[in-house]
Amino acid sequence: MRIKIGFGFDVHQLKDNHPFVVGGVDLAHYKGAYGHSDADVLLHAICDALLGAANLRDIGFHFKNTDPQWKGISSIILLQETMKLLKEKGFEVGNIDAMLCLEAPKINPYIPQMQQNIAEAIGISIDDISIKATTNEQMGFIGREEGVVAYAVCLIEKLG
Repeated sequence: MRIKIGFGFDVHQLKDNHPFVVGGVDLAHYKGAYGHSDADVLLHAICDALLGAANLRDIGFHFKNTDPQWKGISSIILLQETMKLLKEKGFEVGNIDAMLCLEAPKINPYIPQMQQNIAEAIGISIDDISIKATTNEQMGFIGREEGVVAYAVCLIEKLG
């Protein structure tokens, strides 16, 4: 098949006084996502969607959280590396649709910059990148601001 879809999911714990990077944008908030890299939950979900669509396993397979070379790295670089893997298999990205689930901060003001960052890393138009956000209505670990979740789907197509 020439056209394939992929699904990605990621979750990170939130900690006080920690940077909060989402979509390559530093969010102004008193808590931030904690992880081996910069813990960019949105980009990790997108990487997993892309890798899955191309049958290239998952982000943890390629960028192990025990490998010091990925410690603290910008997830924009992980997305660029993911794109290299897709291109080696002859794929290009059609579009991405992503959803963030968190109580705070409000994401809407940051979406255009997130779209721009992702578009530049992948090499597609910002019109092909949809980013939405919702809360968890103050329920569960998301509602208590203990964590953040992202989901992503993508469409890729084999060239040639």
